This record gives sequence, structure tokens and C-alpha cells, in this order.
Amino acid sequence: MSFAELGLSEPIVRAVSEHGYTIPTPIQTQAIPTVLKGGDLLAGAQTGTGKTAGFTLPVLQLLSSRALPTGTQRHVRALILTPTRELAAQVEESVRTYGKYVKLSSAVVFGGVNINPQILRLKQGVDILVATPGRLLDLMQQGAVNLKHVEILILDEADRMLDMGFIRDIRKVLAALPAKRQNLLFSATFSDEIKTLADGLLNNPALIEVARRNSTVEVITQKIHPVDRDRKHQLLSYLIKEKNWFQVLVFTRTKHGANKLVEQLGKADISAMAIHGNKSQAARTRALAEFKDGSLQVLVATDIAARGIDIDQLPHVVNYDLPNVPEDYVHRIGRTGRAGSSGEAVSLVCIDEKSLLHDIERFIKREISVEVIAGFEPDPNAKPQPIQLRSQEHRTQSRTGRGGHAGAGRQSKPARKTTQAAGSGNNSGAKQRTPTTSGAKPATPGSHNAQANRANRPQQKPVQGNTQTRRTMRGK
Repeated sequence: MSFAELGLSEPIVRAVSEHGYTIPTPIQTQAIPTVLKGGDLLAGAQTGTGKTAGFTLPVLQLLSSRALPTGTQRHVRALILTPTRELAAQVEESVRTYGKYVKLSSAVVFGGVNINPQILRLKQGVDILVATPGRLLDLMQQGAVNLKHVEILILDEADRMLDMGFIRDIRKVLAALPAKRQNLLFSATFSDEIKTLADGLLNNPALIEVARRNSTVEVITQKIHPVDRDRKHQLLSYLIKEKNWFQVLVFTRTKHGANKLVEQLGKADISAMAIHGNKSQAARTRALAEFKDGSLQVLVATDIAARGIDIDQLPHVVNYDLPNVPEDYVHRIGRTGRAGSSGEAVSLVCIDEKSLLHDIERFIKREISVEVIAGFEPDPNAKPQPIQLRSQEHRTQSRTGRGGHAGAGRQSKPARKTTQAAGSGNNSGAKQRTPTTSGAKPATPGSHNAQANRANRPQQKPVQGNTQTRRTMRGK
């Protein structure tokens, strides 16, 4: 089936073809005709299967077919909410790429950068706005954006937005939208929370689920390498050099851990850069650009900062630290094996992470093969330590210079009980879990805006506050 057969107009099909894509992916084949009918949609598919084009293409088609009279002031007609800066930028780039031959304008707004240029851009008029929830609320409070004319609302990576605690921000945005509109909810996983959100947001939606619930991409080779906690960086360096790996995306639990690993890899003559919420947008953009063009061998990232990384045929993903939430494992390894390409996901697991591994395997309903690397056999007498307690020594460093999370200009209170490893500061939305080896309670992060305000005001009494043979649209 071709894109034209899905009901898309000639200008949109032409732009898609010029970009080199001819065969729709399964999610696109099902979602595009459904969205074009005008109804609500709840769609689930693994990352890298083409969800972005699954909604950008029909949205461009619908808005361009409802042309406004000449001279009419442009208002936001389609609103796309994403959890992170990188994903927002990627989605808006797709809108511009596939909307090349239609008379629609788009813009992207997110936190971590100057708000004034975004205000000026919105004053010029925008048809399609891609935004992170926090920065959108900032713009709404300043009266810089009008959402009363929104015809289509898209929540992309909805599961991640809930994990990041954006539910309150989302509800505030929903309150500013017209009651009559089309709603599209896209998610890589279908948690119970997602279904609750869908029940309150969607009106008799069509349901599309390309992969079985909570499954991992079958073309990805998954492997566990047991190793002692203090030898992980040595094992990673060994694997990269011994197997001649390039374009390796490595996930750490904390920002401090990402920075430290970059230093350790550098001492082993391996080029690496970190990407996380404390990095400036310019630094993050540079790191991504160098990683995509192959000049950077290793990109070390926290979960949130890595959202939106879209690289064709990314060969290697490494879980340097296992995620606290099983769903994050699916998101992480989904960076490789995109659109049918093969990929390898390796996890370096120490004795402290055995319970996390058990949760992941139960979630994906399969056991992951284990391979012990000669020379890096774990100490059989090693005793597990609570991950949260081991991270506490880095809390001060990781909080210093906190610049906000990757998704917006603010941090919302979590809508449900969530926490992250103390000192991580990456707002990964990890579910609260107390290790069986200790009764210690994990630290719960407070609002970074509240912390900044406290630092800038005079001392006073504490106040309670926010404590390719046939090329497909690969990953678009």
C-alpha cells in the first residue's frame, strides 16, 4: 500500500516521497485513515515504528483541507504536546518536512531557552504548535498563546508525560481548549494510567495497538552482562573497544552518573558526551548532532533527555544502570531496532539491580539471556546495597546548577506516587520501590522552581511548598 492510497493529498505525498519514503509502516497504515475520518484515537506502538508520521500526516491533511479565508488571522488549530525538548523539536521538524507543500505554519516551544523569541513567533500566527506542557503553561499565563481555536489535540508519548508528573499541567491545558475537538493519544505502552486518561479525554475512540502490550521489539538482541558495581565502566570500555562499537547510546540513572561516566570513558580514549537536564540546550543540540553524524562514539543520557533521539539504524543501546521502572526499559531499547532494523541492547547488571531485572523480565514477559564476560566475573560474595543510599552521596553535586528537567520550564507535582533515585534529578518518573535489602526510604525530589525561589529570597521561616530494501519512514 502507498501513502496516496491512505487518502493523503498529492502535496503531502510528494513531500513524503522527496524525503525518501514510499511504504507506510503498520501504525501509519492503520492510524492515517482513522484520523482522516475525524474521530478520536488511542494508538499504541513500539518506539521507532512511525508514530510521529502516523499523526503528523493526517493532521496536515485535515487542516489544509479546511483552508481559512485569505487574510484571516492565524490561530493555533492543532496542538501537539510532548514530554521533552528533543521530542518536541523532532515532531515539529516532521511537521515542516511533510508540510512543505501545504500552506500551514508551525512552531515549537519548550523550556530551557529564552521565552521571548517564542512569544514573538506566536504573535506572527501559527497553525500547528508543538509544545512541552510546562512552557506552554508559561506562555498561556503571559497571554502569549490562544488555544480557543484548537481543532485537533495530540498527546505524544502520553505514558512518559504521566510518568513525569505532567497530568496537572495537561488538565490545565485541556481546560483552555474548546470542548469540540478531535483528540489523538499516542503511547508506546498502555498502562492502567493511560487507559484512565483516555477514558476521560477521548470520545468513543478507535483503538490501534500494533505490538502486543508491553512487548519489546523482536528484532532487538537483548543481553545481560553481570558485573560488579565498581567495574561497570571498565566493562563498558572493554566492550566498546573489543567489539569496535560506534554510535553507542548509554543510559545512566543520574545526571552525576552520566558526567562521571563520560570522564571515565575519556580516560580510556573513547569519545563521549553527556546529555541531560543540566546541560544547556546548545550543548545538547551539539551532542546530538555529533552523535547522529557519527563523529561522537558514545552518547551518555538520562531517560528523559534521551526521549526524541531518532537515529536510523542505531546499532547499540547500553543500560549502564537498569531503570527503576520496567516501562523505561522498553523505551530505552526502542532507540535501536527501529522500523525493522536489527539492533543490540546490552544491560550491565550488578547485584544491587537483581530486583529491577526481575521486574523488567516480568513486565516484558520473557527472560533476557545472560552472558558473563571473561575477566569481569562478578564477586560471588558481594552483598547488595540499596541503590538509593548509594546515590545519596551525589545529591549535592547533581542538584547544583539544576536547570530544570528536559521537558519544560517547570516541574509539576507528580500526579501519582513516583520517585527517582536520590540525586538523579532526571525526573524519570520512576515508581516508588524500596529495595528488599534495606528499609531506607528513597528521597522524593521537590520542585526545582521552588528551590530556586528559596535560594533567592531572604531567610525566613520555612514555608510549605512544592518540596531499508523497501525504505519506510524509520522512526518518524
